Amino acid sequence: MYTHLFSELKVSGITLKNRLTMAPLYLGYAGEGGKVSSLLLEHYRLMAKSGVSMIVVENSTIDHPTGSGSDRTLRADTNDNADGLKKLSSTIKQEGCLACLQINHAGRFAGVHEPVAPSAVETFGKIPKALSKTEIRSVVNRYADAALRVKNAGFDMVELHGGTGYLLAQFLSPRTNKRNDEYGGSFENRQRFALEVVTAVKNKVGDFPVGYRFLADEWLPDGLQLNESVRFARSLESECIAYLSVMGGTYESFFLPNIVSKSKENGYMVDLAAAVKREVHIPVITAGRIATGSLAESILEEKKADLIGLARVLWADPEWPEKTKTGKENDIVHCDPDCGDTCMKLVMKKKPAFCVRWNHDKLKKWKNRIG
Repeated sequence: MYTHLFSELKVSGITLKNRLTMAPLYLGYAGEGGKVSSLLLEHYRLMAKSGVSMIVVENSTIDHPTGSGSDRTLRADTNDNADGLKKLSSTIKQEGCLACLQINHAGRFAGVHEPVAPSAVETFGKIPKALSKTEIRSVVNRYADAALRVKNAGFDMVELHGGTGYLLAQFLSPRTNKRNDEYGGSFENRQRFALEVVTAVKNKVGDFPVGYRFLADEWLPDGLQLNESVRFARSLESECIAYLSVMGGTYESFFLPNIVSKSKENGYMVDLAAAVKREVHIPVITAGRIATGSLAESILEEKKADLIGLARVLWADPEWPEKTKTGKENDIVHCDPDCGDTCMKLVMKKKPAFCVRWNHDKLKKWKNRIG
Protein backbone atom coordinates (compact mmCIF):
# COMPACT_ATOMS: atom_id res chain seq x y z
CA MET A 1 0.00 0.00 0.00
CA TYR A 2 2.73 2.44 1.01
CA THR A 3 5.33 1.77 -1.65
CA HIS A 4 7.65 4.64 -0.71
CA LEU A 5 7.47 4.15 3.05
CA PHE A 6 8.51 0.51 2.92
CA SER A 7 11.19 0.82 0.25
CA GLU A 8 14.93 0.58 0.89
CA LEU A 9 17.36 3.50 1.00
CA LYS A 10 21.14 3.58 1.14
CA VAL A 11 22.82 6.01 3.53
CA SER A 12 26.61 6.20 3.20
CA GLY A 13 26.62 2.74 1.67
CA ILE A 14 24.47 1.20 4.41
CA THR A 15 21.08 -0.16 3.36
CA LEU A 16 18.06 0.87 5.44
CA LYS A 17 15.30 -1.71 4.99
CA ASN A 18 12.57 0.94 4.95
CA ARG A 19 12.15 4.71 5.33
CA LEU A 20 11.21 4.59 9.03
CA THR A 21 13.67 5.53 11.75
CA MET A 22 13.32 6.21 15.43
CA ALA A 23 14.22 9.83 16.13
CA PRO A 24 16.17 10.43 19.36
CA LEU A 25 13.92 10.72 22.40
CA TYR A 26 15.21 11.31 25.92
CA LEU A 27 13.00 9.60 28.52
CA GLY A 28 15.25 9.43 31.59
CA TYR A 29 15.68 5.66 31.40
CA ALA A 30 19.45 5.55 31.88
CA GLY A 31 20.77 4.82 35.34
CA GLU A 32 22.27 7.41 37.65
CA GLY A 33 25.57 8.66 36.34
CA GLY A 34 24.49 7.96 32.76
CA LYS A 35 24.92 4.18 32.89
CA VAL A 36 23.13 1.84 30.51
CA SER A 37 20.35 0.36 32.65
CA SER A 38 18.16 -2.70 32.19
CA LEU A 39 15.18 -0.36 31.70
CA LEU A 40 17.02 1.44 28.88
CA LEU A 41 17.99 -1.85 27.22
CA GLU A 42 14.42 -3.14 27.36
CA HIS A 43 13.10 0.14 25.96
CA TYR A 44 15.40 0.07 22.94
CA ARG A 45 14.87 -3.65 22.39
CA LEU A 46 11.15 -2.94 22.07
CA MET A 47 11.75 0.05 19.78
CA ALA A 48 14.08 -1.99 17.52
CA LYS A 49 11.59 -4.85 17.41
CA SER A 50 9.00 -2.43 16.00
CA GLY A 51 10.26 -2.84 12.45
CA VAL A 52 11.86 0.56 11.86
CA SER A 53 15.09 0.46 9.89
CA MET A 54 17.27 2.42 12.32
CA ILE A 55 17.21 3.53 15.94
CA VAL A 56 18.93 6.81 16.80
CA VAL A 57 19.61 6.49 20.51
CA GLU A 58 19.08 9.60 22.62
CA ASN A 59 21.92 12.02 23.28
CA SER A 60 25.03 10.78 25.05
CA THR A 61 27.31 13.34 26.60
CA ILE A 62 30.83 13.96 25.40
CA ASP A 63 31.76 15.71 28.65
CA HIS A 64 30.28 14.76 32.04
CA PRO A 65 29.01 16.62 33.98
CA THR A 66 29.79 19.90 32.15
CA GLY A 67 28.04 18.83 28.97
CA SER A 68 25.26 16.69 30.47
CA GLY A 69 21.65 17.76 30.55
CA SER A 70 21.04 15.62 33.63
CA ASP A 71 22.60 12.89 35.74
CA ARG A 72 20.64 10.35 33.69
CA THR A 73 22.12 11.45 30.37
CA LEU A 74 23.99 8.57 28.75
CA ARG A 75 27.78 8.89 28.73
CA ALA A 76 30.10 8.54 25.77
CA ASP A 77 32.87 10.55 27.40
CA THR A 78 34.53 7.62 29.15
CA ASN A 79 35.67 4.11 28.37
CA ASP A 80 34.12 3.07 31.68
CA ASN A 81 30.73 2.99 29.93
CA ALA A 82 32.00 0.95 26.95
CA ASP A 83 30.49 -2.37 28.02
CA GLY A 84 27.08 -0.78 28.53
CA LEU A 85 27.16 0.88 25.12
CA LYS A 86 28.18 -2.42 23.50
CA LYS A 87 25.18 -4.11 25.15
CA LEU A 88 22.96 -1.32 23.86
CA SER A 89 24.13 -1.55 20.24
CA SER A 90 23.92 -5.35 20.36
CA THR A 91 20.39 -5.27 21.80
CA ILE A 92 19.21 -3.07 18.94
CA LYS A 93 21.00 -4.99 16.18
CA GLN A 94 19.76 -8.36 17.44
CA GLU A 95 16.28 -7.25 16.38
CA GLY A 96 17.42 -6.68 12.78
CA CYS A 97 17.68 -2.92 13.18
CA LEU A 98 20.55 -0.53 12.52
CA ALA A 99 21.92 1.24 15.60
CA CYS A 100 23.01 4.88 15.71
CA LEU A 101 24.07 6.81 18.82
CA GLN A 102 23.70 10.57 19.15
CA ILE A 103 26.48 12.46 20.95
CA ASN A 104 26.07 15.87 22.49
CA HIS A 105 27.32 18.74 24.61
CA ALA A 106 24.42 20.58 26.24
CA GLY A 107 26.31 23.87 26.58
CA ARG A 108 24.19 26.51 28.29
CA PHE A 109 21.45 23.91 28.96
CA ALA A 110 23.72 21.62 30.98
CA GLY A 111 22.47 20.68 34.43
CA VAL A 112 25.44 22.17 36.30
CA HIS A 113 25.95 25.25 38.45
CA GLU A 114 28.05 27.06 35.86
CA PRO A 115 27.44 25.79 32.32
CA VAL A 116 29.62 26.81 29.41
CA ALA A 117 28.54 28.39 26.12
CA PRO A 118 29.87 30.47 23.22
CA SER A 119 28.95 33.64 25.13
CA ALA A 120 27.67 34.67 28.54
CA VAL A 121 24.02 34.93 27.49
CA GLU A 122 21.48 34.48 30.31
CA THR A 123 19.75 31.10 30.33
CA PHE A 124 16.79 30.47 32.65
CA GLY A 125 18.34 32.60 35.38
CA LYS A 126 21.92 31.40 34.91
CA ILE A 127 24.81 33.13 33.17
CA PRO A 128 27.00 30.56 31.42
CA LYS A 129 30.76 30.91 31.18
CA ALA A 130 32.03 31.85 27.71
CA LEU A 131 34.43 29.22 26.37
CA SER A 132 38.03 30.23 25.74
CA LYS A 133 39.71 29.22 22.49
CA THR A 134 41.73 26.60 24.38
CA GLU A 135 38.52 25.18 25.84
CA ILE A 136 36.90 25.16 22.41
CA ARG A 137 39.74 23.04 21.04
CA SER A 138 39.34 20.68 23.98
CA VAL A 139 35.60 20.30 23.33
CA VAL A 140 36.25 19.59 19.64
CA ASN A 141 38.61 16.78 20.64
CA ARG A 142 36.05 15.40 23.09
CA TYR A 143 33.50 15.10 20.28
CA ALA A 144 36.03 13.14 18.22
CA ASP A 145 36.96 10.85 21.10
CA ALA A 146 33.30 10.17 21.89
CA ALA A 147 32.54 9.37 18.24
CA LEU A 148 35.33 6.79 18.21
CA ARG A 149 33.85 5.19 21.34
CA VAL A 150 30.51 4.95 19.51
CA LYS A 151 32.20 3.21 16.59
CA ASN A 152 34.10 0.84 18.88
CA ALA A 153 30.88 0.01 20.75
CA GLY A 154 29.44 -1.59 17.61
CA PHE A 155 27.01 1.09 16.43
CA ASP A 156 26.42 1.48 12.70
CA MET A 157 26.48 5.29 12.73
CA VAL A 158 27.00 8.26 15.02
CA GLU A 159 24.87 11.41 15.06
CA LEU A 160 26.10 14.84 16.14
CA HIS A 161 23.40 16.66 18.10
CA GLY A 162 23.14 20.07 16.50
CA GLY A 163 19.49 20.53 17.49
CA THR A 164 17.37 21.71 20.45
CA GLY A 165 19.62 24.71 21.04
CA TYR A 166 22.53 22.67 22.40
CA LEU A 167 26.19 23.69 22.07
CA LEU A 168 26.68 23.14 18.33
CA ALA A 169 23.55 25.20 17.64
CA GLN A 170 24.52 27.80 20.25
CA PHE A 171 27.61 28.71 18.25
CA LEU A 172 25.56 28.96 15.06
CA SER A 173 22.80 31.13 16.54
CA PRO A 174 23.14 34.94 16.45
CA ARG A 175 21.05 34.96 19.61
CA THR A 176 23.51 33.00 21.75
CA ASN A 177 26.80 33.68 20.00
CA LYS A 178 27.99 37.22 20.74
CA ARG A 179 31.70 36.52 20.26
CA ASN A 180 33.98 38.96 18.44
CA ASP A 181 36.71 36.46 17.50
CA GLU A 182 36.88 33.97 14.62
CA TYR A 183 34.02 31.95 16.18
CA GLY A 184 31.50 34.79 16.24
CA GLY A 185 29.99 37.61 14.24
CA SER A 186 29.51 36.61 10.61
CA PHE A 187 27.67 33.46 9.58
CA GLU A 188 30.96 32.00 8.31
CA ASN A 189 32.50 32.49 11.74
CA ARG A 190 29.48 31.19 13.65
CA GLN A 191 29.49 27.92 11.71
CA ARG A 192 33.22 27.43 12.27
CA PHE A 193 32.94 25.49 15.55
CA ALA A 194 30.44 22.96 14.22
CA LEU A 195 32.49 22.39 11.07
CA GLU A 196 35.63 21.91 13.15
CA VAL A 197 33.77 19.28 15.17
CA VAL A 198 32.65 17.50 11.99
CA THR A 199 36.20 17.50 10.60
CA ALA A 200 37.71 16.21 13.84
CA VAL A 201 35.09 13.48 14.18
CA LYS A 202 35.46 12.30 10.60
CA ASN A 203 39.26 12.28 10.89
CA LYS A 204 38.93 10.11 14.00
CA VAL A 205 36.37 7.57 12.76
CA GLY A 206 37.38 7.27 9.09
CA ASP A 207 34.61 6.06 6.78
CA PHE A 208 32.19 5.47 9.68
CA PRO A 209 28.93 7.34 8.82
CA VAL A 210 28.34 10.61 10.69
CA GLY A 211 24.83 12.08 10.70
CA TYR A 212 23.70 15.46 12.03
CA ARG A 213 20.65 16.46 14.07
CA PHE A 214 19.94 19.76 12.36
CA LEU A 215 18.27 22.83 13.87
CA ALA A 216 16.59 24.64 10.99
CA ASP A 217 14.80 27.36 12.98
CA GLU A 218 14.91 28.28 16.67
CA TRP A 219 11.38 29.72 16.40
CA LEU A 220 12.61 32.84 18.16
CA PRO A 221 12.65 36.27 16.46
CA ASP A 222 16.35 36.89 17.14
CA GLY A 223 17.46 33.28 16.75
CA LEU A 224 18.74 31.06 13.96
CA GLN A 225 16.35 30.97 11.02
CA LEU A 226 16.08 29.19 7.68
CA ASN A 227 17.88 31.84 5.64
CA GLU A 228 21.11 30.95 7.45
CA SER A 229 20.48 27.33 8.41
CA VAL A 230 20.09 26.23 4.79
CA ARG A 231 23.53 27.71 4.08
CA PHE A 232 24.86 25.64 6.96
CA ALA A 233 23.17 22.55 5.48
CA ARG A 234 25.17 23.06 2.29
CA SER A 235 28.36 23.40 4.35
CA LEU A 236 27.63 20.10 6.11
CA GLU A 237 26.97 18.40 2.80
CA SER A 238 30.35 19.57 1.53
CA GLU A 239 31.88 17.87 4.60
CA CYS A 240 30.24 14.56 3.56
CA ILE A 241 27.75 14.32 6.42
CA ALA A 242 25.72 11.10 5.97
CA TYR A 243 22.30 12.67 6.56
CA LEU A 244 20.52 15.65 8.11
CA SER A 245 17.80 15.01 10.70
CA VAL A 246 15.83 18.26 10.63
CA MET A 247 13.98 19.81 13.57
CA GLY A 248 12.81 23.17 14.89
CA GLY A 249 12.74 24.85 18.28
CA THR A 250 14.76 25.03 21.49
CA TYR A 251 13.96 24.83 25.20
CA GLU A 252 13.34 28.57 25.09
CA SER A 253 10.69 28.29 22.39
CA PHE A 254 9.08 24.88 23.01
CA PHE A 255 6.72 26.25 25.66
CA LEU A 256 5.68 29.46 23.90
CA PRO A 257 1.88 29.36 23.34
CA ASN A 258 2.12 29.54 19.56
CA ILE A 259 4.72 26.75 19.45
CA VAL A 260 2.73 24.57 21.84
CA SER A 261 -0.26 24.97 19.52
CA LYS A 262 1.86 24.33 16.43
CA SER A 263 3.37 21.16 17.90
CA LYS A 264 -0.06 19.55 18.20
CA GLU A 265 -0.41 19.53 14.41
CA ASN A 266 0.54 16.42 12.44
CA GLY A 267 3.78 16.92 10.55
CA TYR A 268 4.46 20.29 12.14
CA MET A 269 8.18 20.24 11.25
CA VAL A 270 7.91 18.81 7.74
CA ASP A 271 8.13 22.20 6.00
CA LEU A 272 11.51 22.80 7.65
CA ALA A 273 12.82 19.49 6.30
CA ALA A 274 11.43 20.29 2.85
CA ALA A 275 13.22 23.64 2.83
CA VAL A 276 16.51 21.96 3.74
CA LYS A 277 16.03 19.13 1.25
CA ARG A 278 15.68 21.64 -1.58
CA GLU A 279 19.23 22.78 -0.83
CA VAL A 280 21.08 19.46 -0.48
CA HIS A 281 21.39 16.07 -2.13
CA ILE A 282 22.15 13.98 0.97
CA PRO A 283 19.29 12.14 2.76
CA VAL A 284 17.02 14.26 4.95
CA ILE A 285 15.04 12.91 7.90
CA THR A 286 11.89 14.68 9.01
CA ALA A 287 9.96 14.23 12.25
CA GLY A 288 7.27 15.96 14.31
CA ARG A 289 4.07 14.06 15.01
CA ILE A 290 3.93 12.11 11.75
CA ALA A 291 1.06 10.05 13.05
CA THR A 292 -0.32 8.30 9.97
CA GLY A 293 1.04 6.17 7.18
CA SER A 294 -0.71 8.31 4.58
CA LEU A 295 1.05 11.45 5.84
CA ALA A 296 4.42 9.68 5.91
CA GLU A 297 3.90 8.33 2.40
CA SER A 298 2.90 11.73 1.02
CA ILE A 299 6.00 13.37 2.52
CA LEU A 300 8.22 10.88 0.71
CA GLU A 301 6.20 10.98 -2.50
CA GLU A 302 6.35 14.77 -2.61
CA LYS A 303 10.11 14.62 -1.90
CA LYS A 304 9.88 16.74 1.22
CA ALA A 305 12.18 14.24 2.97
CA ASP A 306 13.85 10.89 2.37
CA LEU A 307 13.25 9.29 5.77
CA ILE A 308 10.61 9.54 8.49
CA GLY A 309 11.64 9.96 12.11
CA LEU A 310 9.19 8.62 14.69
CA ALA A 311 9.72 9.52 18.34
CA ARG A 312 6.73 9.74 20.67
CA VAL A 313 4.56 8.24 17.92
CA LEU A 314 6.61 5.03 18.11
CA TRP A 315 6.98 5.12 21.88
CA ALA A 316 3.20 5.36 22.34
CA ASP A 317 2.70 2.34 20.05
CA PRO A 318 5.75 0.27 19.01
CA GLU A 319 3.49 -1.66 16.66
CA TRP A 320 2.89 1.45 14.53
CA PRO A 321 5.09 0.26 11.62
CA GLU A 322 3.50 -3.19 11.42
CA LYS A 323 -0.05 -1.90 11.83
CA THR A 324 0.61 0.65 9.09
CA LYS A 325 2.13 -1.93 6.78
CA THR A 326 -0.69 -4.45 7.23
CA GLY A 327 -3.63 -2.05 6.92
CA LYS A 328 -4.49 -1.99 10.62
CA GLU A 329 -3.98 1.72 11.19
CA ASN A 330 -7.31 2.01 12.99
CA ASP A 331 -5.77 -0.07 15.78
CA ILE A 332 -2.84 2.30 16.37
CA VAL A 333 -2.57 3.83 19.85
CA HIS A 334 -1.77 7.45 19.10
CA CYS A 335 0.21 9.94 21.15
CA ASP A 336 -2.31 12.40 22.61
CA PRO A 337 -1.39 16.01 21.74
CA ASP A 338 -3.77 17.25 24.44
CA CYS A 339 -2.31 15.23 27.31
CA GLY A 340 -0.43 18.28 28.57
CA ASP A 341 3.01 16.91 27.60
CA THR A 342 3.05 14.60 30.60
CA CYS A 343 6.16 12.78 29.35
CA MET A 344 8.17 15.97 28.82
CA LYS A 345 7.12 17.38 32.19
CA LEU A 346 8.30 14.19 33.92
CA VAL A 347 11.65 14.45 32.14
CA MET A 348 11.99 18.11 33.13
CA LYS A 349 11.48 16.99 36.74
CA LYS A 350 14.29 14.46 36.24
CA LYS A 351 11.89 11.51 36.46
CA PRO A 352 11.55 8.54 34.05
CA ALA A 353 8.73 9.21 31.59
CA PHE A 354 5.66 7.14 30.81
CA CYS A 355 2.92 7.58 28.22
CA VAL A 356 -0.61 8.35 29.39
CA ARG A 357 -1.89 6.37 26.40
CA TRP A 358 -0.42 3.08 27.60
CA ASN A 359 -2.93 0.50 28.77
CA HIS A 360 -3.09 -0.64 32.39
CA ASP A 361 -0.96 -3.75 31.90
CA LYS A 362 1.83 -1.92 30.11
CA LEU A 363 1.89 0.86 32.69
CA LYS A 364 2.04 -1.74 35.47
CA LYS A 365 5.02 -3.46 33.82
CA TRP A 366 6.76 -0.10 33.45
CA LYS A 367 6.26 0.73 37.14
CA ASN A 368 7.65 -2.67 38.13
CA ARG A 369 10.77 -2.08 36.02
CA ILE A 370 11.59 1.26 37.60
CA GLY A 371 10.97 -0.19 41.07
